[in-house]
Amino acid sequence: MNSLWLDFDKKTDKCLPLSSHLETDVCIIGSGIFGLTCAYFLSHLGFRVTVLDKSGIGEKTTGHTTAKITSQHNLFYNYLIHSFGKKFASDYLQVNEKAIESIKNIIDTEKIKCDFEYQNSYVYTTKKSELNAIKKEVSSVEALGFPCEFVTKTGLPFEIEGAICFKNQAQFHPLKYLYGLANSILSHNGEIYANTVVTNIEKNMDETYLVITNQATVKSKFVIVASHYPFINFPGFYFLKMYQSTSYLIAVDTKKTLFNGMYINSSSPTFSYRTVRHNGKELLLIGGGDHKTGQPSCYQDTYGMLEQEAKKFYPNCEVLYRWNTRDCISLDKLPFIGQYSSVMPNVFVGTGFKKWGMTLSNVAANIVTDLICDKDNKYEYLFRPSRLKPIKNRDEMKNVLVQSTNSLVLNKFRPANMNFDEIANDSGSIIEIHNEKVGIYKSPTGKVFAVKPVCTHLGCLLSWNDVDKTWDCPCHGSRFDYKGKNLYDPAFKDLDTYNIE
Repeated sequence: MNSLWLDFDKKTDKCLPLSSHLETDVCIIGSGIFGLTCAYFLSHLGFRVTVLDKSGIGEKTTGHTTAKITSQHNLFYNYLIHSFGKKFASDYLQVNEKAIESIKNIIDTEKIKCDFEYQNSYVYTTKKSELNAIKKEVSSVEALGFPCEFVTKTGLPFEIEGAICFKNQAQFHPLKYLYGLANSILSHNGEIYANTVVTNIEKNMDETYLVITNQATVKSKFVIVASHYPFINFPGFYFLKMYQSTSYLIAVDTKKTLFNGMYINSSSPTFSYRTVRHNGKELLLIGGGDHKTGQPSCYQDTYGMLEQEAKKFYPNCEVLYRWNTRDCISLDKLPFIGQYSSVMPNVFVGTGFKKWGMTLSNVAANIVTDLICDKDNKYEYLFRPSRLKPIKNRDEMKNVLVQSTNSLVLNKFRPANMNFDEIANDSGSIIEIHNEKVGIYKSPTGKVFAVKPVCTHLGCLLSWNDVDKTWDCPCHGSRFDYKGKNLYDPAFKDLDTYNIE
């Protein structure tokens, strides 16, 4: 099944691939919510803007989100205060609240029909042992002067021990919003090209840049890397500072009247809830099943867990959509927004939105727009990619380094633990043929697809994802289908394949 957000009548001409060389003021790589918000702001300021995407508008991360527009990023403000100080936390909260206002202003100005509605947002717990963490968050947010509430009753179909509530948060249909942005960008002489794979960015002698694609080039003064996970490794070194997390969603027809509000629990396993009206029905979205991208997973721990949760409270419910998404998470839990690298002036980035990209993408677009316009932005200091601070989350950093070392080096020399005959139909695994590792997938009818299971990003050994039938990179989160076609960055090249008769 596909994402619910992608199932709508776009009512717009399909963007064509880039077919000839061109020049522009700003070249934006990626047509997700960050890239198109940048393009919207800059095109309205008179810049010539060109957007490139290897797929279509919003078809990757933005089109697979829960689409909550909120400054409540789980239990986060107590962490920010203790890690970075009260002013830092206050500014982070303030800029995300401004992002909600900015999104609503764009919707009103452009008259975008995207099912925007204000909702209260809750982080809750059903465990007494976690109640203290909720109350600490309430105290921390109140100390920042923001009006939050501690509540013990919600609209959820089960009892809770307690929750922190942020009022006047929001939700919307992200793809309808993106197509509204796209129409406005095009009307302001912007250009959007789909199915165009960017392979490199080169600096010219005249201080401009050449963005190289699989078919043509774009020359520009400014470049914005809005490709979810930065694909240029050196300089920047973002592959050392971030990892990707995969989470899962289902859309359910409960056949009952549903509650108001947006909800997420405070600890693992994660369950996220919101409602959406789709094709005349009010559906329940349930998200969760998080794990580091590339780690082995099974249906029961992902979609199965969400379906079990739905049927616990709505026994007669029907699952209409299933999808998953990947989120970039930095080691200090803050996004990277600003100049890509000190040796690449006029190249900018926004990444690491840690599952809260609806507001943080707007924050990032405002900051990058100000940087391009040479304007001061009082919130830019929060997210500088060049920040050099002690890693707060040492355990997470250790896990990332161990996994990268294993996948880059050690696992390549370990013998495969399965042979060809042991691979079941509609499943896959890595086997050895003549001392070389080969990734094998057998279709439901037994047809064999063979790939070289080495990520085309930095050479990590891939792992088989039996839920989505994909090859996933445990180092940096790239993903490939069973035929070897690249699906998700930072890799952009397909896998080598073998012809097995």
